[in-house]
Amino acid sequence: MKVFILAAVLLIAGPLWLLAGEQGTPAEAKAMLKKAVAHYAGVGRKQALADFTAGKNPFRDRDLYVVCISFDHRVSASGGFPQYVGMTSDVLKDASSRPLGRAIVEAVAAKKEGTVSYLMTNPLTGDTEPKVLFAEKLSDDVCGVGAYNPG
Repeated sequence: MKVFILAAVLLIAGPLWLLAGEQGTPAEAKAMLKKAVAHYAGVGRKQALADFTAGKNPFRDRDLYVVCISFDHRVSASGGFPQYVGMTSDVLKDASSRPLGRAIVEAVAAKKEGTVSYLMTNPLTGDTEPKVLFAEKLSDDVCGVGAYNPG
């Protein structure tokens, strides 16, 4: 009987817990980027990009993932869309089809860190919502993590 009650509580409470944490926050995106930067420095470019693209923990969490663009404007890692790796960064577009790749690289052109604000269709709601990507310039890439930013 106790097992049945526990199972019923988990069945009811489980989905509520999932609803509470469906999307990452901008603060969590910043924290993930810090971990990605440290990982890149610690294991080297090749291994870090492979880990980011594989979506290995802690570089993939709900809708948060690391994306990197090389200075020749190619997607060098993407934990959310691994099929884009090797393609021109022009494949990364916002909800109005504005290319994001160049905007990401330009955000860190004058300094080591930057942000890009844009609109994206939220797959959970179907609505166009504001999103912010935090980016950092590394040795051969610009890496970033974006989060929906309801304001």
